[in-house]
Amino acid sequence: MKRVAVISAILEDPENAQSEFNQLVSRFKGIVKGRMGLPMADYGITVIVLTLVGDMDEINGLTGRIGKIDGVQVKTSISKKEV
Repeated sequence: MKRVAVISAILEDPENAQSEFNQLVSRFKGIVKGRMGLPMADYGITVIVLTLVGDMDEINGLTGRIGKIDGVQVKTSISKKEV
């Protein structure tokens, strides 16, 4: 069953991580329903929030891959309700 999830990512080194992050997210475009990015140049970081609808394997797969990008911190919240 599918669930709604929110992935929040902080790119601590956006100049080096942004391209890899974008390429990865584009590979999961089937489950990505929304994206909001907030560049925070004054702090040298970028905050990105993704809203997903997918099964647990897809959600965890994307979260795990994002977490492997150097300079990126990631957290995921997943609904208990199946959709």
